[in-house]
Amino acid sequence: MSCSASRRWRGRSIKAEGDQPRHDYVHGVSRHAFHRIAYTEWGPRDAPRTVLCVHGLTRQGRDFDRLAAYLARRGYRVVCPDLPGRGRSDWLKNPDDYGLPQYCMDMAVLLARLQVDDVSWVGTSLGGLIGIVMAGMPQTPIRRLVVNDIGPYLSWAALSRIGGYLRQMPTSFPDLRSAVTYYRNTLAPFGELDDADWLHLTEHSVARDDSGACRVLCDPGIVRAFGPGLLYNLSLWKYWDAIQCDVLLLRGEQSDMLSREIAAQMVQRGKRTILREVVGCGHAPPLLSHEEMECVTTWIASGREPTNGKFL
Repeated sequence: MSCSASRRWRGRSIKAEGDQPRHDYVHGVSRHAFHRIAYTEWGPRDAPRTVLCVHGLTRQGRDFDRLAAYLARRGYRVVCPDLPGRGRSDWLKNPDDYGLPQYCMDMAVLLARLQVDDVSWVGTSLGGLIGIVMAGMPQTPIRRLVVNDIGPYLSWAALSRIGGYLRQMPTSFPDLRSAVTYYRNTLAPFGELDDADWLHLTEHSVARDDSGACRVLCDPGIVRAFGPGLLYNLSLWKYWDAIQCDVLLLRGEQSDMLSREIAAQMVQRGKRTILREVVGCGHAPPLLSHEEMECVTTWIASGREPTNGKFL
C-alpha cells in the first residue's frame, strides 16, 4: 500500500473498526499511597489471546484506539492502560515515584487483574522500555513483544529534547482548537496525520470544562524522572540480552530516540528480533495506518515477518 493510500485510510472512523471499548480501573500502590490505574479494554474478555498496549511518556491509552479495534475484530482481547499521572489514572502522591520500577509494578497488578497466563506486549517509547524490562525478567508472561521506537540505551540529545518539552508543557488551553494546534506541533514527529487523527489524539489528552477550556491530562511532575543522574545514565541492555521471546522492533525513519546504530545492535544481540523501519515519521510511529496495524497484527499472530526492511 502506498503512503497516500494509508493516509486516506486513516480518515475512517475508529468506531467502524471494532466493538466499542469498555473502561475500568485497578488499584496500584506506590511507596506513599494507593492510586487508580485506568484502562480501556476491547474485544471479548474470554478471547484466547490478550494484547497489552502501553503508551509513551506523556500520552495515554486511547492513542491505541484504532489498533485495539483492529485487533479486537480479529478475535483478540486488547487492554490499553493509562500509566499513573496520565489520562484517567491518578497522579502519584510523590512525583519522585514516577519511574520504571513503579510502572512495572503497576503493569504487574494489571496483568493479575486480567487473569491471563501470557500476553503480547505493544509498547511505544516509554511503554517499550517497560516491556523490555518485564520481558527480560525470569518467568515473564510476555510471549511476544513489539518495541516501538525505543532502545536499551537512550542518547543524551534525545533525552534533553524530551526533558525540555516536558518543562514547557502547558497545563491547560483556552479551548480545544488551541489544544489541537499544540499537539500537532509537539507531536509533529508522528508524521503526516489527518485532521481526524489529530482531533482524536487531542480529545483524549485533555479534559474540557463547561466553559470549553481544556486541562491537560498529564502530571507535570513526571519531569522529575529527567533529573541529572537518572534517565541520562539509563541502560537496559541486561534486560534486552535476557529476552527470550519473539521481538518486533519498529523504528521511525527520522527518529532521534532510537538511532540506526542502537537498532542494529538490538537486532544483533536480540535472539529473535526483527527490525522494521517506518518511513515518513520520527519518534514515534503512531501505529495508525493500515500498513502499520497489519504488520503488528500479522506479527503477533505468527511471530514472523518475511524480511527486515521499511514500510514503503
